[in-house]
Amino acid sequence: MPIIENRRLYEKAMSIIHKMYGPGALFRDGQYEAIEAVMSRRRTLVVQRTGWGKSLVYFVCTKLMRKQNRGVTMVVSPLLVLMQNQVEAAERLGLRCDVLNSRTKDRWNSILPDMENDELDLVLVTPETLFNADVQEHLRNIRIGLFVIDEAHCISDWGHDFRLEYSRLNQVIRSLPPSVPILATTATANDRVIADLQHQLGDDVFISRGSLTRESLHIQILHMPGKAERYAWILQNLKRLRGSGIIYCLTKRDCDYLAEFLKRNEIAAEAYYSRDGEEGEKENQRIEEMFQRNAIKVIVATIKLGMGYDKGDIAFVIHFQMPANIVSYYQQIGRAGRAIEEAYAFLMCGEEDEKILNYFIETAFPEKQDMDAVMEVIRSNDGIGLGLLEAKVNIRRARMMKALDFLQHDGYVYKDRSLYFATAKPYRYDAAHYAEVSVIRRREMEQMKELTRTKECYSQFIVRGLDDPTAAPCGRCANCLKRELLSSQIDPQCRERAAEYLNALIIEIEPRKRWAQSDVTELKKIRYVNQPGICLAKYGDAGYGQLVKRDKYSGREEFCGELVMKSANVLAPVVKEKRITHLCNVPSLRSGIVEDFAQRLANRLGVQYVSLLEKRPARPQKTMENSAFQCANAYASFHAIPGREMPKRVLLVDDVVDSRWTLTVCGYRLMETGCEEVYPFALADSSQKEV
Repeated sequence: MPIIENRRLYEKAMSIIHKMYGPGALFRDGQYEAIEAVMSRRRTLVVQRTGWGKSLVYFVCTKLMRKQNRGVTMVVSPLLVLMQNQVEAAERLGLRCDVLNSRTKDRWNSILPDMENDELDLVLVTPETLFNADVQEHLRNIRIGLFVIDEAHCISDWGHDFRLEYSRLNQVIRSLPPSVPILATTATANDRVIADLQHQLGDDVFISRGSLTRESLHIQILHMPGKAERYAWILQNLKRLRGSGIIYCLTKRDCDYLAEFLKRNEIAAEAYYSRDGEEGEKENQRIEEMFQRNAIKVIVATIKLGMGYDKGDIAFVIHFQMPANIVSYYQQIGRAGRAIEEAYAFLMCGEEDEKILNYFIETAFPEKQDMDAVMEVIRSNDGIGLGLLEAKVNIRRARMMKALDFLQHDGYVYKDRSLYFATAKPYRYDAAHYAEVSVIRRREMEQMKELTRTKECYSQFIVRGLDDPTAAPCGRCANCLKRELLSSQIDPQCRERAAEYLNALIIEIEPRKRWAQSDVTELKKIRYVNQPGICLAKYGDAGYGQLVKRDKYSGREEFCGELVMKSANVLAPVVKEKRITHLCNVPSLRSGIVEDFAQRLANRLGVQYVSLLEKRPARPQKTMENSAFQCANAYASFHAIPGREMPKRVLLVDDVVDSRWTLTVCGYRLMETGCEEVYPFALADSSQKEV
């Protein structure tokens, strides 16, 4: 029985849920207390497990407040995928709802006036949309009755999924009058995050915190160091698992590869991650709808499909790699078993995972030299665009965008249309805080590794990691049962299929079609463009990618025969179809390893090896960080050897491709002196763009 301070309010709230769920409906433990806290205009933090019914709290509060003639409820949520589910649930309560996000942009000019005219009860909005200039302009004329921050752990940079755009909600919290209640909800917050959220919400915060144990989940850890083993295990066990589920991967590339492997083996699967542009958004929406109606067996996703995704019959969650920490792992397995009695969670782990997670930790915050350099250039210019900024600061685009994001977030820089300007605020790099957060994240990664080794109940270990004092053995996980839920033994036939697929993977080298903005080339289309190229493997990946990494710095000045043979097998059909007669390599002043490989490859393919390009002394291309510098450096470095007769079709060979500017410029030099078609080939791709 809930603790009731306001009997009349309780009766009204009960009347609402009886109309929605029937006369026997009752509130779950803590739900009514949270409703009463919100209605008494207190700032409220709800930390409850997924499926507990956090959204019901603000739906009921909205219904009660609208009867009191209070303003619209605004719910800030990071997930587009969740919003339609939320709208449908709210409308069943008779609430008039709408959504403000990138998918509804064509309707903003009708939604915003409806909010101004008090014709909507509840509006869900993404943080990016909330801070859009047009939306901010209309907000001045909108009465807010209740402000809700869903997935509130995103505000805290101690949280597992801190987001800069979310942290700006502090501005809204501070600007709202005390009469407007604020409700923050999350399923994943430990003591440190709760204390931070309590501080940010202000004085007199009511905290609703319940048990986080998920009684439907059965958990097993799978120690599998290699990708082939993981692919094989998934293939042999997916059909044994009932219903539909999610496979989480740390990178977009792994999502694509694994989903394609499953499709080729007659398992309905789709890859899901952040995609650029309107077409990318439509593709994700299509996949969401297919998954929602169980038209696919499995969705292979990054954390893009994480927080708040509401599909009650998800029967299993498989982690292809180890997540960064216990909190995010709990968040992701919490997608399963919300409306069914039994669901399964399988966590794969191995050496590769830690390397990826370390990369994420190391790149979470901008480096001091990056922030300093970007800030100095912005201060020196009265408004500067991204293209010119890249031409002046030699850092990668991703690092530059991160530096700009943090500079804007901390109030040192502001953006007006496409130009960046410095503010009057004295600039200071917050090294101590960034270092402290990084130390915590490494400690959390170690805790995640402990989970993979523990002999105690997995559920108890996880829930205790969230500082839940009610943590207890579940009796359902592999450790409690002292047996595997599904065998970790790999079927040889499945292993063979996985190995064949992984060894046959190639990466397309997409041709560049425009010069980067720099002092050397004009911003315009490239007149001579390469044909689409082929890359054998991802640098350092198991298999051929590992062989490239091993041989490149072995000191032997040659790549192994296995790489020559594999390259020839991949290229032979291309050489025949395209009638390629000659092969040349990207020249180097420091090593002959690529030339040696190119000559051996030409012999294997039966084409003529020719030396057509020369390299002039310049800074190493690998020290060039962004497109502007990479393009300018390659353009100055590589030239066609004067007087050489150019064949019509050439295979252009290099060992490692990253920015593609070396291959772009070398192909351009060949074609501007008479070659008709250039087909690039590289042994390995070292770029980070798929992460």
